[in-house]
Parts: sequence; C-alpha cells; structure tokens
Amino acid sequence: MTNIGGMVEYIVQIINDLVLCNSMGSPEFIQELLPAAERTALLYHLSYLCLGGFPKLERLLRERALETQLLFGSSEAVLFKCVGTSNNLVKSLLPSLKVAAEKNKPQLARKLLEKAKDWISDIIKDVKDIVKRYDKHNSDVAKSTSDIITVKDETEKNHQQQTCEMEALQKTVDTLEANLQKLNKEIEASEKQIEAKNAEIQAFINKITSKKEEPTVQTTSAMPAAAAIAPSVAIFSMIVPFVEHIMDYICKMVTASSYQATIKTLQGGLSELTDAHRHLQDQEWSIQNKLMDQQLKLAKIKIENGQLPSVSHLDEVQKCLSRIQQILVQLQKFWEKVGALLDTLKDRTFAGEDHIEFLEDMKEVFLDSVDAAKQGWTNFGNSCMKANSIFSVQANDAYKFLEVNPSSLSKEDWEKEYNLIKDKLENIKPNVPSQNAITH
Repeated sequence: MTNIGGMVEYIVQIINDLVLCNSMGSPEFIQELLPAAERTALLYHLSYLCLGGFPKLERLLRERALETQLLFGSSEAVLFKCVGTSNNLVKSLLPSLKVAAEKNKPQLARKLLEKAKDWISDIIKDVKDIVKRYDKHNSDVAKSTSDIITVKDETEKNHQQQTCEMEALQKTVDTLEANLQKLNKEIEASEKQIEAKNAEIQAFINKITSKKEEPTVQTTSAMPAAAAIAPSVAIFSMIVPFVEHIMDYICKMVTASSYQATIKTLQGGLSELTDAHRHLQDQEWSIQNKLMDQQLKLAKIKIENGQLPSVSHLDEVQKCLSRIQQILVQLQKFWEKVGALLDTLKDRTFAGEDHIEFLEDMKEVFLDSVDAAKQGWTNFGNSCMKANSIFSVQANDAYKFLEVNPSSLSKEDWEKEYNLIKDKLENIKPNVPSQNAITH
C-alpha cells in the first residue's frame, strides 16, 4: 500500500513537531493567555497610581495603556475568528468529509479540504500580523519604562535622605525580588525538563508508528501490533491534531506489554514533572503577592516624600505582553501544522489511484477519526471563546481607570484603590497548562 506507507512517514514527522510544541498537546492550550491578559490592565493601574503628581509620566503611561487596549481588541477579533473556524470544522467540514468517505467521493473531499485550508490561511495571516504588533508595542513599553526610570533617578538625587523605614522596606523588597529571580530560573529549568520528557514521547510515537523499527528481543513480539496501528494512527493524527488525543488513541490500540510499560512510564514521569512545575508556579505566585504588599508600603512612603516609586509593575506588564505574544506564536504554529495535515489528507489520501484502496481499507478508521475530531475541535473552540471573552472585557472595560487622574485622589482613596487592585491580582492564580499528554 504505497500511498499509506508514504503517508505514515510524513505524518510521523508532523506528530513529532506537535509533540515538541507541548502546549499544543491539549485543545485547551490557548487558555494560557488568560492570566497574562487579566494581569496586564491591573499592573498598568498600579503603575498609573504610582505616577500621580508626575503629569508627563501619567500621559506617557496613558498612551501606552491605550495602545495595549487597542491591541487586545484586535486579539479578541483573531480569537473570535478561531472560534468561527473551529465551529465550521465541527459543523461543516467534518460531517461533509464523513459523507464523502462513506459514498467514496474523493473529489468532494478534496474541495472541502481546499476550502478549509483557505479558512486556516486567513487565520495564519491575521495571527502573524498581530504578533508583529505585539513585538513593536512591547518595545514601546520598554522605552517608556526606561524614560520613567530616568525621571525616578533624577527625583531621588533631589531627595537623598531616606528614613529607616524606607531602608528596611527596600531591603525586604530587594530580598523578595532576588528570591523571585531565583525561582524564575528554577521554573525555566522545570520547563526544559518537561520538554525533555516530551522528546521521549516524540521518540515513542516515532517508534510505534514507524515501519523502520529495528527488531530486538524486547520489541520483536510487539512489532506486528506496531505495524498494524501505524496507518491508523497516521489517519487519526491528520484529523485530530492534538497530541493528548493521539496518545489516547494509541493507548486504546496497543496490546503489547512492552509498549504498555513504556506508556505507563511516560505517563508517570510527565505527571511528576507537571506537579513539580505547578508547585514552583504556586511559589512564584506567593512571592509575587508578598512583593506587591511590601511595594505598596514603600510606594506610599516615597510618594509622601515627593519621590517616584518603583516602576517594577511596568516590567511585569512587559512580561505579560511577551507571554501573550509567545502563545499567539504557538497559535500560529498550530494552525500552520493543521494546514499541513489537511494538505496531506488532501494530496496523499484523496488523490490519485490509491484513494480507492484507501477508502476500502481505512474507511472505518477514517470515520472513527472524524467522530473523535469533533470533540477535540469543540474543546479548542470553547477555549478560544473563553479567551475571546476575557480579551473583550479587557478591551472594553478594564482600562476605565485612565479616565481618573491619580493625583486627584485623596490619600485614603489612593490606598483603597491600590489595595483593591492588589487583591484582584492576588486572586489571579497561575494557569498551569495541561501537560498530561498521555491519558487513559
């Protein structure tokens, strides 16, 4: 079966690419946008309060915040398009593909896939454009932060005297910032460990779907099973582009004890790493909250002494914007992979003389894959809708604080406002992505 054999090898590489991008293992990966989007406006608000009494800096920050608000509006539109395309795939493309396969109409299937590819190409273009806008905007925010720091340094030169309370608070803030920096490095190391574990998953998928596996004493008995499921996994993965679902499909098909043991080992290792990563993120969240509390106390004293408080909140704004940009890049790559899978389905399955052989031999697998794909794409669409709703709120309501001049607030109102924002930030817990790609 030449067509199926060549297709399997091609699909293995695409699966490997999807595994390496571990955030795409689950249809819910897009929800990682939510905490960063929600934190951004609140961090801007804290920074805005701290700039009261510095009109030029207030205007500068207001300009950057309004640019962010507009960018979030564009992000909302892109996510809404993702929702629409997911719905089209579930309600139009997949049912029509099922009919085309049942009635042996490959030309109809090709036309449907070409139409879907047009939808996806349109999304990819929009996501690329908005990623570029985030890149430029983050550079603008960084420049504004640098300008504010320059003014801060100048005001401190004119106010050399620091109280003992200010010095003690600054020491506490410095310690917490150092702890946070150390923890960030541990989180980065944890992410690399998860990437390494996903590389093991990549090797496993390659092994179980490749017809080129070299026989060993341990694998000889399992090879017939692997050979049997390779085409099925290839077909399934073209329609269900989520590693979590692909691995679940493999789990259901594998009967060889050696492969079952490997799956169990991978599952346990990934689960352990995920739990450790979640624990580190919880620690990060706790330190951030303690840091905000100390920064509030220090900011109040500095403002009372005519000094400009720290602009560390703007540094956090940049981190949030960078995180959003990273996830949008992942979204772009995801749609590019989906486009590649649909091209393969069109060109190597529903084209040429081999399509009749395919429809006869793999029809049942194909129809099962279409049914499974509906759930995955429905989950993805729902996740995009949740993200769309958050960005809608951020674009329309979250920046109303810019309408009030912070210097017009009384001391009591200023402190009340600051505490209210701080409480909201403390309630935004880290959203740990689903790393459990292997499920039963």
